[in-house]
Amino acid sequence: MSFHPIDVAKRGRGANWIVIGVLLFLVGGFFRSQILNHQKYALDSESNRLRQLPLPAPRGVIYDRKNKVIADNVIGYSVSVLAMKEDTLRAVLQRLTGTINITPQQIEQSVRRFRRAPSRPTVIIPDASFDVVSVLEEHRTQFPGLIIQSAPRRFYPDGPVVAPFVGYTGEVSEDELTQTAFADYKAGQQVGKQGLEKQYESILRGKEGSQFVEVDARGRIVKNAGARQDLAPVAGPDLHTNIDMDLQRYVAGIFGDSLQGGAVAIDPQTGGVLALYSAPSWDGNRFIGGIPAAYWDSLRTDPRRPLYNKALQGTYPPGSTWKLATTAVGLETGTVKMTDHMPQACTGGMQYGSRYFKCWDKRGHGSLDLKGAIAKSCDVYFYQLGLKLGLARLVAGGVEIGFQKKAGVDLPEEKRPRFPESLEYFDRKYGKRGWSQGLVLSMAIGQGDNSQTIMNMAKFYSALATDGKSARPQIKTGTPERVQVVRLTEDQIEQMRQALVGVVTQGTAAASAIKGVQLAGKTGTAQTGKFEGSTELNHAWFVGFAPADKPSIVVAVMIEFGGHGTRAARIASSIISAYLHVTPIVDLSVDG
Repeated sequence: MSFHPIDVAKRGRGANWIVIGVLLFLVGGFFRSQILNHQKYALDSESNRLRQLPLPAPRGVIYDRKNKVIADNVIGYSVSVLAMKEDTLRAVLQRLTGTINITPQQIEQSVRRFRRAPSRPTVIIPDASFDVVSVLEEHRTQFPGLIIQSAPRRFYPDGPVVAPFVGYTGEVSEDELTQTAFADYKAGQQVGKQGLEKQYESILRGKEGSQFVEVDARGRIVKNAGARQDLAPVAGPDLHTNIDMDLQRYVAGIFGDSLQGGAVAIDPQTGGVLALYSAPSWDGNRFIGGIPAAYWDSLRTDPRRPLYNKALQGTYPPGSTWKLATTAVGLETGTVKMTDHMPQACTGGMQYGSRYFKCWDKRGHGSLDLKGAIAKSCDVYFYQLGLKLGLARLVAGGVEIGFQKKAGVDLPEEKRPRFPESLEYFDRKYGKRGWSQGLVLSMAIGQGDNSQTIMNMAKFYSALATDGKSARPQIKTGTPERVQVVRLTEDQIEQMRQALVGVVTQGTAAASAIKGVQLAGKTGTAQTGKFEGSTELNHAWFVGFAPADKPSIVVAVMIEFGGHGTRAARIASSIISAYLHVTPIVDLSVDG
């Protein structure tokens, strides 16, 4: 079959136009991709070729009042895997188990991290030892996407000594990541979990940086592209505190391994917390990078409850240390004067209704004025003062002082004390009018429905040590916040201070005097309701300050099941002596 030359020419011209059209289409496509969309495709190419790796920022260093380090950063190592898919990650982890020790729990935790942040390298070991890093470096070629980074690691030079107030850091949890406060956090990042680390997380955390690595089509790292200067991590600001590390170490040394309880030392003028300790303690360094299971179990099952901060969370009957609150209410309402005697002398107890209320000294104290009753800690005197005040006034006075509220220290663990907010509390507990005025006898001596924290008692005594104002306890340095809680004249407060001096010079804390310094304070022996045989296991209290004429330190000590308050008094006396650089008269080791 043949075509006419004219038809051939027409078909040729048509084919030419088709070729031209195709060429124009291809040229247009090339122009669009190479010119118009060049930046987009270049960015996509770079995104496929370069992967962003986070660079953790060092946390701010925490210092004491003399610029001694409380919390620092040291170089550590983290092991991560850069994986495209969950199956790839599982495969790499499974192969890693043949080289290093990775538990099934660590594998599942890593997978959960990947699901929460698939675009970030998945952290496998947040705090790897040098031995593990060395082994992995030897086998690095066997594990595509393996990333070993040096990263700042939190370190507490004094470990258990500072744990009760500094806390620790740990990986942000799944629950935290769902909270608004952690909206800009990513899986695998470290956050403050307790204490100052948690309280001031927003200050200490710093700003994470970034670096880039070049990967091939299979996601294997082929080159480290480094970090731009503007993407370098920024360390968190330093945090300066009122803590005196010399005193903090001294307090921890006194409690040692045998005592359980807590101690708080504050500056009564500013509220600055000089020392805060809870015994037994724990080591925050062991919590970094994940708590070893054996160590966690030992803390959790220890009957002495090391994880329970006794200075902030423990609430205990304040015992006779609370008699100064009863005194303050009595003086403020005009119910009593420091020179007043009560109608009934102390013979070792007193009858009220159908019950005989004992004094701690069964021999009795005879007839005392209020100053002498404080010095000798006479229960019978305060039973009668409580009855004169009445339950309503005693409760209202305690509320005005602040015994139903937290002390307000800048730590997240503080627990609210237990104290009636009004007489309605007793109606709810005992039924409408189902209670009697007999309750006031227990309340007047710091027993009954009254449980205070060690911190709260220290705050109250700071008001007695000054002008009736108590400063909010502060660990971080800042502007003092002082509030009037004891509304007495200057002369009345001075009389109370002299009564507290009498406790040390001739009363229940006479064995706790300090050579060359006048100590003022009050012992307390708080009933617990727990017995060992026929002996009740009482808590031992002492709250005091020195020098009595111009106090610079207030110390509150509570020893769980420590017996008589004189034991706590000797410990508090030794703490105050250490701070003032003087010598206590009595050797603390006498009572172990």
